[in-house]
Amino acid sequence: MKKSARPQDWVGSFAANGGPRYLQIVGFMEQAISDDRLKPGDRLPPQRQLADRLDVDLTTVTRAYTEARRRHLLEARGAAGSFVAAPKVDLSQVLDLSMNIPPPPAGIDLDDLLRQGVSQVLIHSDADLLMTYHLGGGSSADRAAGAMWLQEPLGRIDESRVLVCPGAQSALAALLLSQTRPGEVILAEPLAYPGLLTAAAQLGRRVVAVGVDGEGMRPDLLVTLARKHQARVVYLNPTLQNPTTHTMPATRRAEIAAVATRLDLRIIEDDPYWRFAAQPPRPLAYYAPRHVFHVSTLSKCLLPGLRTAYVVMPEGQEQEEVLGALRSFVLMSTPLMTALSTQWVHDGTATSLLEGIRNEAWARQELALRTLGDPGLAGSGGIHLWQALPAHWSGQEFVIRAGQAGLNVVSHSSFEVEPGSSGQGSGRGGAAHIRISLGRSRSRFELVNALRRLSELTRRRSMREVVV
Repeated sequence: MKKSARPQDWVGSFAANGGPRYLQIVGFMEQAISDDRLKPGDRLPPQRQLADRLDVDLTTVTRAYTEARRRHLLEARGAAGSFVAAPKVDLSQVLDLSMNIPPPPAGIDLDDLLRQGVSQVLIHSDADLLMTYHLGGGSSADRAAGAMWLQEPLGRIDESRVLVCPGAQSALAALLLSQTRPGEVILAEPLAYPGLLTAAAQLGRRVVAVGVDGEGMRPDLLVTLARKHQARVVYLNPTLQNPTTHTMPATRRAEIAAVATRLDLRIIEDDPYWRFAAQPPRPLAYYAPRHVFHVSTLSKCLLPGLRTAYVVMPEGQEQEEVLGALRSFVLMSTPLMTALSTQWVHDGTATSLLEGIRNEAWARQELALRTLGDPGLAGSGGIHLWQALPAHWSGQEFVIRAGQAGLNVVSHSSFEVEPGSSGQGSGRGGAAHIRISLGRSRSRFELVNALRRLSELTRRRSMREVVV
């Protein structure tokens, strides 16, 4: 039997604002397992001994051990005690590194948070109203919540400019439908969010790539292509861009805003990751408030199930055209989820939840960079990484081989505005790349397992070498 792991080897210090202490203890375990300070088979201290060591109630440690077993970090062996669990070998399990969702929040009991939130909504709202049709765009309280949520990036904005939509995808589709005509060109960087490309194709619009340099979309090429195609709309994801993780600096944002003002272009600014960046510049909407539709979704920074996105309309822009387009395919946001989002923004829960998610995202970024050990890996604090593949791999072949090895990733070709367009500009493209999403794994332990398998796969050269 292995020697018991000493608490001082893996237990950290409690943070005053780190959430319930039992979850912080689970976090200590998870971090130590990820860092190999706790190894499979190590015996954890008896619960009462750990409680005395940490100066907490026994029930706190009991809850921590129970939660750790639920996450498959520990296994109980009766009178022998609790031990670090060995990784489960499940050949049918697929580890998903393909979907960009926020990770589980660090130090927050999500079950309790949801129960309390829904309870508060029901106290302050009529259940009948939550289960009936609502006008699109959100109530006054919903719009006020959007203005409050966006005050940090945009400054003080009039709530009358805010529309509440059921997710960013529907907002993007409504903007394309209302601001462009069939066959019209939409300008974007060479690599763009696949949801935008899908919506444009379904609506009969054409997306054309504008070359980039080290700071992002080139203003001179934007002018040239806008005039060539008589384009009126530009799509940009300027902060922690999906997929490259690139953040457009403030000087380039101002230059793009100046072009939009001079040519009377409309910019759709898709900005779901602004709050994950360490010191992000102001959004484009700050520089050109009369020319930018600013889209910010809670699904990428809080919880996908909230299905709530805010669209800040350009100053002086009528809303009915956008709302009419939205109503053509989705009548309204889900009232209960919208009400929960509004409640959480107004009472500060959203900010606390964001802090826990952001801390977990940053911890996973550091963990991934250490695990993969690739100096060329692009990651800047968000919920995904952008990895160049060795020359012997093509993007699509790697995705297929990774799937056969039980790993889901996305190749650069899924983001290309035009076939081969990822090589335009300053070399963000060129070699085959994959996007690695860090939030879907239930724990850091599971994430490390997936990343180690991914790292091993990138070094292999043929199907015969792929180990499932």
